[in-house]
Amino acid sequence: MLWSLVKIVVFVLLVAALAYGGMLLMDMQGGVQVVFAGFEITLTPLKAVIALIAMVVLIYVLIKVVGLLIAVLKFLLGDETAVSRYFDRNRERKGIEAVTDGMMALASGDGRTALSKVAKAEKYLQKPELTNLLKAQAAVMNGDKLVAEQAFKQLVADDRTRFVGVQGIMKQKLEAGDTDTALKLAEKAFALKPKHVETQDILLRLQAEKGDWSAARRTLSAKLKHGAIPRDVHKRRDAVLALSQAKGVFDKDATIEMKEAAIEANKKSPDLIPAAVMASDEYVSEGKQRQATRVIKKAWEAQPHPDLAAAFARIEPNETPEQRLKRFSALTKIHPDNPETQMLSAELLIANEDFPAARRALADLAEMNPTARSLTILAAIERGEGSDDVVVRGWLTRALTAPRGPQWVCDNCQTVHAEWGPVCGNCGGFDTMSWRKPAHSEVAMPAGTEMLPMIVGAAAEPKPSADSVEDAEESEDQPTMVDVTPTEPEENQKV
Repeated sequence: MLWSLVKIVVFVLLVAALAYGGMLLMDMQGGVQVVFAGFEITLTPLKAVIALIAMVVLIYVLIKVVGLLIAVLKFLLGDETAVSRYFDRNRERKGIEAVTDGMMALASGDGRTALSKVAKAEKYLQKPELTNLLKAQAAVMNGDKLVAEQAFKQLVADDRTRFVGVQGIMKQKLEAGDTDTALKLAEKAFALKPKHVETQDILLRLQAEKGDWSAARRTLSAKLKHGAIPRDVHKRRDAVLALSQAKGVFDKDATIEMKEAAIEANKKSPDLIPAAVMASDEYVSEGKQRQATRVIKKAWEAQPHPDLAAAFARIEPNETPEQRLKRFSALTKIHPDNPETQMLSAELLIANEDFPAARRALADLAEMNPTARSLTILAAIERGEGSDDVVVRGWLTRALTAPRGPQWVCDNCQTVHAEWGPVCGNCGGFDTMSWRKPAHSEVAMPAGTEMLPMIVGAAAEPKPSADSVEDAEESEDQPTMVDVTPTEPEENQKV
């Protein structure tokens, strides 16, 4: 309010001053006489002031007109001027609008519209690092691989966008199944940006698929260095890679580094079952049974597993069933209520011909959690106790259609694998195998020792084979006689 009043007062004062000045000029005597080329002009003071103002305005207009003419001339000659800047700003505005529309089309999934907007943006803008990136993304969305590859190659030519271009071509090669080229591009992208997590993961997966375990371990160490994974996860995955690096440790031409890698894998992750098995076997080959026992016990504490029991049996392969039953108490007293421990105890007692104790050890596992293995063990107990063949045949028939129980399952794609591996053969996931029941029910068609994986020693006979089970399946009219009475065992039989 006060400021408005001040402006009104100032305006009134200015008008009054101009009016007063005009009155003074009108009252003044004399004037201004201008003589030019024989012409004489006499102006009163007021007219002289008005003529002066008009002359100043005219000079100003003439300067602007001359400047405009010079600007037009420079524009025609190709120099940068206000005119060219005006047109440049106009083109830039249209180009930015096209880029914005293209990004909106990309966000909405309309790749074709995005490509057309990119073409318009390229026409108005001189920024290939922006338009090429947008063109590549639009071409990928539209399924135009050739245009996308050309755009990515143009990005590679610019230092600012080289990483994006390399990564884009790498993903194209992965989709095409060209893993060799993709691996080289992943290495180049990793060299450009070693902190990029997605590039680290792709490089690690490709190196693992190619079996380049040493390079994979270096990549994993880089992930830890740049904070991409926690230290405990790095320790576990490094153990997986060390275990894979130690494959072939028992070959005749195995190097010392392989044997050391087997032990290192177990030390890094004692709960990694394959690493514990390999380390135990290596200790046994060196005559270090005590270290092998300690390795298996520690892994069993983490998770009971039949491979661990088999490795524990190989520590003393020539012991009697009674000796084995006593030695295995170091495992069976750990997690006594675990199904794997119950079945292991029952198998040991069957090998020792103590069938009532085997039934007590198995408890109600065959009824509450029926699997091919638990049902076959129960059939062996029934046969050992002298039950009718019809009873034995009934349990074996149920075993043929029962689930297999826990298996190596990929946590990503739920694919079941016959054995553990560092990389899933279906989805390519690294370190995704876990020992558990599959999400979908599988019908077991067991064979060999999978039906009854006895842990027997030098004084016991092999347990029912796949032939016995197949006879039980094929015989419809006559009962199958399954001899499970242990007399002469098979050495080094796996769980």
